[in-house]
Amino acid sequence: MHFTGTIWRPPYEAWSALLQVTEGCTHNKCKFCTLYNGVPNFRVSPVTEIEDDLRELYTAAPDVTRLFLVGANPFALSAERLKQIANLSKQYLQRLDSIGCFARITDVSSKSIGELKDLRALGFNRITIGVETGDDAALKFMRKGYSAKDIIAECRKLDAANIEYNFFYLTGISGSGNGLAGAEKTAEVFNKLNPKIVGASMLTVFPDSDLYREIQAEKWCEESETEKLLEMKKLIEKLEIRTHFAALGASNMFNLHGELPCEREELTKQIDDILNVLSETELRSYRLNLEHL
Repeated sequence: MHFTGTIWRPPYEAWSALLQVTEGCTHNKCKFCTLYNGVPNFRVSPVTEIEDDLRELYTAAPDVTRLFLVGANPFALSAERLKQIANLSKQYLQRLDSIGCFARITDVSSKSIGELKDLRALGFNRITIGVETGDDAALKFMRKGYSAKDIIAECRKLDAANIEYNFFYLTGISGSGNGLAGAEKTAEVFNKLNPKIVGASMLTVFPDSDLYREIQAEKWCEESETEKLLEMKKLIEKLEIRTHFAALGASNMFNLHGELPCEREELTKQIDDILNVLSETELRSYRLNLEHL
């Protein structure tokens, strides 16, 4: 199989077969992100390479039903290229019924609702979008390349095409003193949409990030670990939609997940219990010793 660099996939895609169709990120400008520093240029895998991997995958696991396309945002590929990949995959994997991948909001904007419906018919579903936040000030500072209104507009297109989607929320992205307001703004955006999963990751600033240099220049201040937990609690409290909330990645000192709104009290109590037991110093120790995500 052809895989380049570290392979990233959401925790809930652990049982999906992986197929590399792109390398790197089309944007690669977010100040906090270091995930694709080792792959500075976006590359599209040749069809011959993809087909070689499908042959190998079929030999190893012919009964695959779910495929996760590897790369920072394979959904940036044209609708026609994605259709080609889906059709080719189904030639080899006879039981394949769904295809997921990471996506940016801007990847959806380049596709019409008609094209999205065609992709849904071919199995594209439950894509994961790293929206990070609905706080426009944070989106602009971190160079995400879109606004809160763009999140709403493009995800409504996915809704119209019946493509299910999951969100990643980055706890701490609004900076010290702004986390609670950022969580409320994010909830306002998410409450207008239909994410099946809201996955929360805690911001971890690594020395090779642009954000680290902003902190050193005193242009931005990181939230404390206590602030991040209170921010996550605020988001849980303000989300009114039916969704599965999941803080499961390595960036979270403690994993928690549950259904909203019915398990809201249990989730917030877990956060309160952490805050009541551990000091900021103890919480911060985990962050400082986290070598990678």
